[in-house]
Amino acid sequence: NMICGYYPPTEGKILYKGMDITNKPAYEYTKMGIARTFQIMKPLKNLTVLDNVIASSYYGTKPAKNAIEAREKALDILNFTGLYEKRHDLSKDMGTPDQKRLEMARALATNPEMLFLDENMAGLNPTETEEAIQLIRRINDSGVTIFLIEHIMKAVVSLCEDVIVLHHGEKIAVGTPEEVMNDPYVMEVYLGQKKEAAHA
Repeated sequence: NMICGYYPPTEGKILYKGMDITNKPAYEYTKMGIARTFQIMKPLKNLTVLDNVIASSYYGTKPAKNAIEAREKALDILNFTGLYEKRHDLSKDMGTPDQKRLEMARALATNPEMLFLDENMAGLNPTETEEAIQLIRRINDSGVTIFLIEHIMKAVVSLCEDVIVLHHGEKIAVGTPEEVMNDPYVMEVYLGQKKEAAHA
């Protein structure tokens, strides 16, 4: 929330591509190529899936110039995210997995360079989690940098090259997934294992 402009930092600066973006309002971030999803989904509930994505297509680094361009762009994104067949459904009638996909589709409509995903796997069963992982991997393969905020270790291990572990707002470990999962303090904090046991 702080990085994306929703909360001001109490100290320090936020730098993006060498630019100080600390005091910029949240709506300016999409123009710079930064997009995010929310753990609690926030679709335009009374609009269709297609119209939700069309609305987002007018913002970001390459905003649509007209309605035809916005619709074409939105349809391409719905194809990419697997929501094309549900394009005429109202977003309020969708289940959790599809609403999470819609969150990503709306974010992608702004042509981001960096995408923050907030607890994207929360509430998903193992099959849905794997499908979400595959979609995120495709997004990353398309050239978008992913910043994943996640507690589902399968997703962290599958997707992340570098991991930062926080505990009560304090950074306690940095490294590859394998390194942080074998860190004694991380094991103690998140797995309930004492440091002595971790070394055994």
